[in-house]
Amino acid sequence: MESIIEIEQQEIVEIERMMREYGDSLLRMCIIYLKDRALAEDAVQETFIKVYQKYYTFNQISEEKTWIMRIAINVCKNYMRTSWFKRVKTGLDLETISKERIDQNFIERERQKQILSEIAELERKYKEVILLYYYQEMSTKEIASILHIKEGTVRVRLQRARQKLSVQLEEGEKL
Repeated sequence: MESIIEIEQQEIVEIERMMREYGDSLLRMCIIYLKDRALAEDAVQETFIKVYQKYYTFNQISEEKTWIMRIAINVCKNYMRTSWFKRVKTGLDLETISKERIDQNFIERERQKQILSEIAELERKYKEVILLYYYQEMSTKEIASILHIKEGTVRVRLQRARQKLSVQLEEGEKL
């Protein structure tokens, strides 16, 4: 029979593995979601604290990544509900164009920044599905499980989000 200390040590090893495996992708998602890197880092840290506290409740019916992403999204939503968050205008830290030589890589990086900026401006329901589908590479079924909505709703939101992004990106190119 394992002692409580051995069980806790095993859980800590598992949490450390999850941090290595999912930490970067959680941070990217939280940055886009909250539009603030420092706040996103706090959200990721809080996510893993909650994962540690609730690890014993993980029933392994859903995938581990799905479970952790759900926790992270809830943490981000909680941050966005605070009166402090509502008063402070946050924004993505978009670098200004320097005298860097304009080449294909530079243009591609700027395009990616523009896309991320536009994603950050989407309504939450559209932003969530885009982030989970494209940036976390989750299936519509997994997304439906995380967001507690029907798979068809996920597909509709993805389609509408793509349309909104397309319009926004075209307008940005005209400016």
